[in-house]
Amino acid sequence: MPAGPQALSRGFRGVIKPAAAPQLHVALPILFDRRQSTRRTLWGPIVGPLVAVISFVCSVGNIPLAAVLWNGGISFGGVVAFIFADLIVIPILNIYRKYYGLKMAGFLFATFYVSMAVAALVIDLIFGGFALIPSERSARVVEASITWNYTTWLNLAFLVLAGLLVWRFLKTGGPAMLRMMNRPAGPAHHHSH
Repeated sequence: MPAGPQALSRGFRGVIKPAAAPQLHVALPILFDRRQSTRRTLWGPIVGPLVAVISFVCSVGNIPLAAVLWNGGISFGGVVAFIFADLIVIPILNIYRKYYGLKMAGFLFATFYVSMAVAALVIDLIFGGFALIPSERSARVVEASITWNYTTWLNLAFLVLAGLLVWRFLKTGGPAMLRMMNRPAGPAHHHSH
């Protein structure tokens, strides 16, 4: 059984295809209608973040799934809104709820959602106005492989740098400082000037 982003994108590819899931295309025909229309342009940024919320895909996996959505017919603004929406996926909303409470988590969700949808709609309109939206819907989701190129060498160099920084942190009292920062503050000291 395959795992990881590739398996997820393959699964969504099956969901997005009309032949594989006709009920989805009946329920949301405007979302997957490949013809350019005002309704589709407006609908994509509204639905894009909601797809992100229910898909639980954050940062690494949202670009392959965005490609799948694009191939399926979602508007350009819908794809942009979907990519923006990794700040409002359910696990992150749960973190907001734990740290800030339910009311603030709801406020953050609503604020982020509206911001994402409006920004994506504006981007769609600007790119459409300048004819920068690709007319072909053939984005490919390719499986990554390890290769020895400049990125590999940069990753290794920064891994060594990170190791040196962790070593310095441990040798210069970093853990003790963190423990001290976790303790409650004592009574406030007033200084006269």
